[in-house]
Amino acid sequence: MNAKKLIFPSLAACTLLALTLRFLTRTASAQRAPDGESYDEIDAYLEGQMRHLSVPGAALAIVEGDQIVHLRGFGQARPGGEAPSPQTPFVLGSVTKSFTALAVMQLVESGEVELDAPVQHYLPWFRVADPQASAQITVRHLLNQTSGLPGLPGMMNLADFDSRPDAAERQARALATVALVHPVGSTFEYSNLNYNLLGLIVEAASGEPYTDYIQRHVFDPLAMSHSYTSQAAARRDGLAMGHRYWFALPFAARSLPLPQGSLPSGQLISSTEDMSHYLSAHLNGGRYGDAQVLSPERVAELHRPAVEATVMGIPAGQYAMGWFVEEYEGTGFVWHSGTLPDFFAFMALLPEQNKGMVLLVNANHVMLDKTSLTEMGMGVVQRLAGEVPAPTHFGAVPWALRGLLLIPILQVVGVVGTLRLLRRWREDPTSRPSGAGKWGLHILLPLIPNLALAALPLYLLGSGMLGFMLLFMPDLSWVALIGGGFSLMWSPLRTGLILRALGRPANSGSD
Repeated sequence: MNAKKLIFPSLAACTLLALTLRFLTRTASAQRAPDGESYDEIDAYLEGQMRHLSVPGAALAIVEGDQIVHLRGFGQARPGGEAPSPQTPFVLGSVTKSFTALAVMQLVESGEVELDAPVQHYLPWFRVADPQASAQITVRHLLNQTSGLPGLPGMMNLADFDSRPDAAERQARALATVALVHPVGSTFEYSNLNYNLLGLIVEAASGEPYTDYIQRHVFDPLAMSHSYTSQAAARRDGLAMGHRYWFALPFAARSLPLPQGSLPSGQLISSTEDMSHYLSAHLNGGRYGDAQVLSPERVAELHRPAVEATVMGIPAGQYAMGWFVEEYEGTGFVWHSGTLPDFFAFMALLPEQNKGMVLLVNANHVMLDKTSLTEMGMGVVQRLAGEVPAPTHFGAVPWALRGLLLIPILQVVGVVGTLRLLRRWREDPTSRPSGAGKWGLHILLPLIPNLALAALPLYLLGSGMLGFMLLFMPDLSWVALIGGGFSLMWSPLRTGLILRALGRPANSGSD
């Protein structure tokens, strides 16, 4: 279904934990449905995928209309612990964007924000490098990701852990030197910058900090009592322990902070039970229990496709406002995933069937996220829709990640092989090649992989992406830095040694 959003290739796999407990829950208004339908197939599918991907822990919720019909925890919420409960908080990643879109739409409904008003109407200081474009970007452009703002700076901000209250505004003001990658309103470009700016618009229009607004106008009315805008508060409530994959094996990330400047685009925290309330409101025209958080017309507008979405040239359905919109085997659904260094989230709505699901995972790696974990979430959606599941496309990704370990091994083998070759030439000068074989086989051919690897650390350092890569792809990053750094030194050294050996007179081979 979706291969979407690859950044750099690399990949790998193995090991696991899965099994657990089904939780029967009753809440203020989204109530547990009577046991009528079995979700054993979905549970078995997730258990199998968790084994294959070495996922430490996950939590699933399925809703139908205003009822929670299935809640399940798998694996461990933290090393040595029990399975996640429906109340266990997880960090949501870019699933947060739909909350920010909802907040903006609430302010539209109350008359405090206009969708087609310029961003500068709410943030007079807002600038990009082009003054004319700065005045053209509207709230709607931000919501639909058609502002033309580039994706790369938004990714780089995820490695900016400035915890000061003005972190988001400081980062937004830095856009004054940023050039747009598309004309305003012309093309979809997924960028966290759009939603971080929307968070600032929520603050300017409401007069409340973004954190307070989300708490008072979204979490509280939806009875989301295990949802947070603060990592510290979530930890006191048993926040799941995130894990980062190294060569496809998960390792606990015990003290990884959240980038506060990117809170509106990807750092809210919630549980599967709370997310059930949220999905129920989206399925029921903005209503949850006695609370109406948004009108049915505005909810429909949030889900209405607005622009063809492509990510790195790969078709990704259409984008609405904080939601992707797609169709599979005739079934339409809206969805969004969430990417963090140590958490993954996936939510989807099947409006025609009045169903929704959310899957929260306490481990991540960008190469698994954009392939295998997203595919796992899509697999649940397909089964929930009653469709024939699509074949697995990314089963080899974990093995490929583990294959990164071959790079330093091959480098050592290359060094040993070169030294043995030099020794043989020294002991038997007649074995030395000449002509084209001398240059092609022994100098130019070995230079190609070595120079390619040597270019990786130079690219990472020059692109400004090193911080992001170290967080989201630690194994690939360190292989690139260490292996590439070694290649940078070994390539000229090896070439010099080969040239010296081949240029030595034949009668000097026995010294």
